[in-house]
Amino acid sequence: MVTTKELLEIKSLQEICEKGGGFELKLNHDMLENRSWKCKEDFFQYENGQLVGFLGSYTFGNKVELCGMVHPDYRRRGIFSRLLKQGLDLAKQQGATTILLNAPTDSNSAKEFLKTVPCTFKIAEYQMKWQEAELVEDPSITLRTAVSEEDWEAQIQLEVLCFGFLEKEAREYNQRTRYRTHDQHFIIEAAGKTAGKMRVSEKDGEAWIYGFAIYPELQGKGIGRKALSKAVSLEHQKGFSIFLEVEAKNAHALRLYESCGFRSYHSQDYYQYIG
Repeated sequence: MVTTKELLEIKSLQEICEKGGGFELKLNHDMLENRSWKCKEDFFQYENGQLVGFLGSYTFGNKVELCGMVHPDYRRRGIFSRLLKQGLDLAKQQGATTILLNAPTDSNSAKEFLKTVPCTFKIAEYQMKWQEAELVEDPSITLRTAVSEEDWEAQIQLEVLCFGFLEKEAREYNQRTRYRTHDQHFIIEAAGKTAGKMRVSEKDGEAWIYGFAIYPELQGKGIGRKALSKAVSLEHQKGFSIFLEVEAKNAHALRLYESCGFRSYHSQDYYQYIG
């Protein structure tokens, strides 16, 4: 579990590391704020009472993502290597089949470090922000809050069908995200029947859309675009800036998001650990 003091220290160190770099670290603050006390997933390095190094481990089914940082004044001292070893050891203990090392595309220091690690480039991911644009309105497409066990089962099924989770992993992930602070879980309905899902996290004037999925047999019918438009409209009316993420290789999703007014502003590279 990450304490309030530690969260503030992480954010402060992040600001120092990003300053002047033209990139953003992906530290998944929504996950940090909702850590379980049962498992240590974050690693800290202090010098004279100051946080100078941090690494977070983020589990998504059988995949673990690792992302961290070291204060510019404390680099080349082996700090990140020690933090990374702890994160890798944890991922292996958890039985992760895929370990991804996350680095902002524009971070030269991260790229130089990764040359010393046995890994290979896997995917790029875009962070996208909504720019005001005309949205598609369709009353036959609705969003409602997930409340019943049937709704949660549908979400688990969609994780398996659309994101490659094993059922056991999808259930564990669903349980971890179900009660997160600031999160809303929506069921997408088309003509009154469950067609998909999405999760919206609202905090500090921002709304992030995650886990957006439509049943495979219903894809290509415009349901996704209309559901996304409805979600964006709801968040825009509340005054939130709206964001989401998409893998660069997912051309269909990229076109869908762009058609709704989303534009890329940062990107992250993921390297698969080999070892």
